[in-house]
Amino acid sequence: MTTTDPRRPPGSPAPGSRAVPDEAVPDGTPEADAHGAPVPGTDTAGPDVGERAAEYREADAGPVGPTAVDPAAPEGSGPRRGSPDGPVMLGAIARMVTLTVDDREVRVPEGATILDALKREGTPEQADTPTLCWAPNLKPINACRVCVVEVEKSRVLVPSCARKAEDGMVVRTDTDKVRHSRRMVLELLASSVDLSQASADVARWMTDYGVDALRYGPPAPPADDRDRRHAGHHHAPDGTTAETVAQPVKIDNDLYVRDYSRCILCYKCVKACGTDAQFTFAIAAAGRGFDARIATEFDAELPDSACVYCGNCIGVCPTGALKSVREHELRGSDDWHPEQESVTTTVCSFCGVGCNLELHVQQGQIVNVTSPADHSVAHGHLCIKGRFGFQHVQNLADR
Repeated sequence: MTTTDPRRPPGSPAPGSRAVPDEAVPDGTPEADAHGAPVPGTDTAGPDVGERAAEYREADAGPVGPTAVDPAAPEGSGPRRGSPDGPVMLGAIARMVTLTVDDREVRVPEGATILDALKREGTPEQADTPTLCWAPNLKPINACRVCVVEVEKSRVLVPSCARKAEDGMVVRTDTDKVRHSRRMVLELLASSVDLSQASADVARWMTDYGVDALRYGPPAPPADDRDRRHAGHHHAPDGTTAETVAQPVKIDNDLYVRDYSRCILCYKCVKACGTDAQFTFAIAAAGRGFDARIATEFDAELPDSACVYCGNCIGVCPTGALKSVREHELRGSDDWHPEQESVTTTVCSFCGVGCNLELHVQQGQIVNVTSPADHSVAHGHLCIKGRFGFQHVQNLADR
């Protein structure tokens, strides 16, 4: 129940409140404080308190935060409230923090990670910080520890992909301690995992850091029971060979294969299948220690799992553990020619969402389809049609 004061002209401020002209309200001013509505923690008498207060605020509220005006609108018209072509929000205002990276000051928005600072404001060498479990379209996973840097007053090396940049922070990216740690991580991975099909960046980092995986000994014979090992029970190594995750390739569908002898447990596929993209949760980590692995529920074959074959796990895999059947067949027949590959960007035609597609073409045939991670629609993720539905446009000899 509300009451109305007949002596107060319509639109005049309530007793105890103040009216602010629209033109005097700067962008970013909260509506509650700028237009006379009650500020939390205070009491305001008058008819605006109660059911009609929301109406006053809604009708009188101005733009909040940075806005932009339609460039095609008549000059001087400004943003129109309550219309579809009104104020366009550009994002929240962020405070800038200053940190020192290798004796050089850089400024990044508050909340950015050290890796963000290295890639946005760093030198080319700093921007080339090695990463395996990081991706621009996934939340930091903080698993591989190959991106570690040295932070002043920190007891241990910190992962640059997950550690937030702080005002006054002093970071060093190329000390002996950092290089030794990165080399050790890459050597341990290369001694137990087949990295021969990893990205060109991984091969270059291994060369730059002087990785020598063979110093741990020749690879041990492949195992065929990794999916059935009892968690936490390991056999004693003889010391003459390097234990590996080698195992047979899993081919149980027509779209992609799982070659876990190349898996480094970066967990990017798990994140892409789960909360970061698809929300299918068809795969997860199983086992413990060296026997940890990526598995479906109850180790079921892929067709019997919750997989929807979107292939987003393929799109984020850095080592070739997950790849399309087409790529697997071409590599097996020694007909894979990445040096001849061209990439063409187009728009998926299966629906109206507007996902960007990158068509990877070798010898006149599409061999893979990806999506740019910085695209505002798909953010690098696709569905089964966008990633695998290209056979109808293939220029095959028998057609």
